[in-house]
Amino acid sequence: MKVEQLYTNCLAQGAYYISHKGEAAIIDPLRETQPYLHLLKQNKDTLKYIFETHFHADFVSGHVDLAKATAASIVFGPNAQTDYKSYIAKDNEEFKIGDLTLKALHTPGHTLESTTYLLLNENKKPVAIFTGDTLFIGDVGRPDLAIKSELTQEDLAGMLYDSLRNKIMPLPDDVIVYPAHGAGSACGKNMSKETFDTLGSQKKINYALQNISKQDFIKELTTGILPAPQYFQKNAFLNKKGYKNYSEVLKDGSRGLSVDEFDELIKNLKPIVLDVRKADEYAEANIPGSLFIGLDGQFAPWVGTLISDINFPIIIIAPKGKEEETVMRLSRVGYDNCIGYLEGGMEAWIAAGKKTEKVATVNAEQFLNQYKKGAKTLDVRKPGEFDSAHLSNGQPKPLDFIFDWIDSNDKAHPYMVHCAGGYRSMIAISILKANGYTNLTNVNGGFGAISKVSDVDTEIVSQACSSTK
Repeated sequence: MKVEQLYTNCLAQGAYYISHKGEAAIIDPLRETQPYLHLLKQNKDTLKYIFETHFHADFVSGHVDLAKATAASIVFGPNAQTDYKSYIAKDNEEFKIGDLTLKALHTPGHTLESTTYLLLNENKKPVAIFTGDTLFIGDVGRPDLAIKSELTQEDLAGMLYDSLRNKIMPLPDDVIVYPAHGAGSACGKNMSKETFDTLGSQKKINYALQNISKQDFIKELTTGILPAPQYFQKNAFLNKKGYKNYSEVLKDGSRGLSVDEFDELIKNLKPIVLDVRKADEYAEANIPGSLFIGLDGQFAPWVGTLISDINFPIIIIAPKGKEEETVMRLSRVGYDNCIGYLEGGMEAWIAAGKKTEKVATVNAEQFLNQYKKGAKTLDVRKPGEFDSAHLSNGQPKPLDFIFDWIDSNDKAHPYMVHCAGGYRSMIAISILKANGYTNLTNVNGGFGAISKVSDVDTEIVSQACSSTK
């Protein structure tokens, strides 16, 4: 028996490869199929089933392309309806992989079709559960993502309470819990950095599995949920209806464009110019109006959060050798309209004498010198981060909701911008600059560096000593 977790850190997502006696199943695959095809070839397995735990909202699954490449059956749980060929499992229906069994346990609550797959060994002993977004390590899935549901999030939270207690908690304590996501995903509120655990351990430490009333569970689950990123519903519909073939997406997006071709597209087509280099490289020289979202951070989720039109044309500026990776990572969240990249990168653009801009940067000590003189400071971290600890005069301006507050400030005023480490603040600056802000400075190292400066203690307000909340 082989069970392999295929974890993708930038999406905080776990896919799973299960095989026995030459047959295999894959659960919740990512968009690109080649890694799975390679595993199948390497293990000399035939893919029999592709199991989907639900219609994912935070990424586009690879189930449609993988089924076409292997002739495997796509399996969803009860209540699912798709626009492509799939098999809709019944509650408690069993599927064989070699001498192993995967049993579909319908566990609605995160969504109506959410299904947990219970793995039984050759002797029908429970070994593991693949819970999708029903049960995370330390958390459970948010109840506000069902597609076109007339049910409220309170209704779905109540369903999740019942699913956990009727289907999952009665299982043996030594069963391993394999969720679809870990820390960093927006599909829950407070997921652990661990990517698997035993069910017995989760019964002790996961708040959702404690001896609490349904009413208290619903209140806990529905309190403090940030609005879902705008791309979530779009990805869920792509997973339900189907999508453009990945190989075509890769071919279209991996087209090298000369400096003149790139410049001509900017002038005539007016696409999104997406710069995926490192923040310090963007600061040193960037194309006016370009959007910075670096590959070295949570690239795909920020693309999905900040680019509202999933079909808008994109051209990219990437480090040499990272062009195809950029197209691939865009496709993971349904941004399939990349039409090429700048051949030779920014070096070619600069060599051609094209216009560039810089972003002013300071270190933590330089920032604090200006801050103590009254410099206005924009803190673009998430609300929970700000509540935990922040500069006493820092303005909470979360990047997640930048388009809600972008017009509320004097765009000509000087602002110092920081996040936790410097990645998100540079994203924010690129958006603010493109929308008319003219005097912005990025704080290298962000709040992490600021908080380590010896004389800053009195400037930081922590939730522990705050009178709010």
